Amino acid sequence: MKLICIGRNYAEHIAELSNERPADPVVFIKPDSAVLPKEQDFYIPEFTQDVHYEVEVLVKIKKVGKHIDPRFAPKYYDEIGLGIDFTARDLQARLKEKGLPWEKAKGFDGAAVIGKWVQKNTLGDLNDLSFDLSLNGKVVQKGNTAQMLWAIDELISYVSRFFTLKKGDILFTGTPAGVGKVSPNDYLSGRLEGKEMFRLKIK
Repeated sequence: MKLICIGRNYAEHIAELSNERPADPVVFIKPDSAVLPKEQDFYIPEFTQDVHYEVEVLVKIKKVGKHIDPRFAPKYYDEIGLGIDFTARDLQARLKEKGLPWEKAKGFDGAAVIGKWVQKNTLGDLNDLSFDLSLNGKVVQKGNTAQMLWAIDELISYVSRFFTLKKGDILFTGTPAGVGKVSPNDYLSGRLEGKEMFRLKIK
């Protein structure tokens, strides 16, 4: 199982980090060891002082696919979820400054939170899904898949040009504006279409 992540897929998030708007989706990979075990707290690693939350809609791939046409992309997934792409922002900034890969800032142990899964046929229009993230009971991120620069099916098609998609792979579709720092004893909870999908404590 691999975690395929999309960066810079929401215009306002691009702006808040002063990044350049890409001509194509920005793709990076997290290893399966990045998945935070269910019901486990998130521990801030010792190598960073600035871990940011990034809430994202997730898609679980259900069969092998390569060079998938966008029209046929819906045949490759049945489940939609919500999760967090934790990012060591200070480490990422140092690596980017030197032109180095930033997997260490994105792929460390526990950096991928995967919440509950929902059958896509219960959600209606997948290009109009509302989701949000609360920090200690206050909503800090709010987004809708309609705001994506590239929709789910376009992302699946694009990614499959480079990587063979396999059953169990998970696509992280990008985060909206509002990312921010976590601190010990914080609580995070994410909702998709008003339904809580995950809840965790920061240690």
